[in-house]
Amino acid sequence: MSDQNFDAGCNGNCSSCGSDCEPGQATVTLTLDNDEVLECAILTIFPVGGNSYIALLPLNENGENEDGEVFLYRYKDENGNPSLENIEDDDEYDLAAEGFDNWLDTQGFDAMDLDDIVE
Repeated sequence: MSDQNFDAGCNGNCSSCGSDCEPGQATVTLTLDNDEVLECAILTIFPVGGNSYIALLPLNENGENEDGEVFLYRYKDENGNPSLENIEDDDEYDLAAEGFDNWLDTQGFDAMDLDDIVE
């Protein structure tokens, strides 16, 4: 995947976006390289090593995640314009994945519980 088109939406406000709703309520729409449009729940935006990353949970047409897969992207917000970038470097991806795992640990659930935070 190359850089994704990123349209954020929310059922309210979202703490991961800087406001007040519950995790799993904010969503983004990704347009993939093959022009497939994919709705994803924003799990969190987290810092690692001077960069920010976003964890997205892909949702099916019923608003559910079928396989527990999580997408990680480098996240930038310049003057209120958020954007996502692919993580091309394996070492950087490993750092981002470790940061996400640490976030999961602080939330008190493991990867098997991801569906529980998307309501």
